[in-house]
Amino acid sequence: MSKPVEITDDSFDKITKEHPLVVVDCWAPWCGPCRMIGPIIDQIADEMEGKIVFGKLNVDENQETTARFGIMSIPTILVMKNGKEAERIVGFNAKNALTAKLEAHL
Repeated sequence: MSKPVEITDDSFDKITKEHPLVVVDCWAPWCGPCRMIGPIIDQIADEMEGKIVFGKLNVDENQETTARFGIMSIPTILVMKNGKEAERIVGFNAKNALTAKLEAHL
């Protein structure tokens, strides 16, 4: 998938267990840093197509998953390996820094 998929409370477990490596961008439309990192996530998703599945979770609309993972600040990026959280990246990261952190999981 060259573009992030929308992830909801209902689809989170299915998607994160169906694919070996899933990066979940936890965001909200009113969040400035989230809007800044969104296009970066889109670019990395395109560049890493076939290696990592990317998804976007709107924290306002999916409060069950937000609470389950204790997401207190956004943007928060959850790196899910085989259905389990492998890393959590909180706050804005430049593309090269974010790419390096994600490549470490390949």
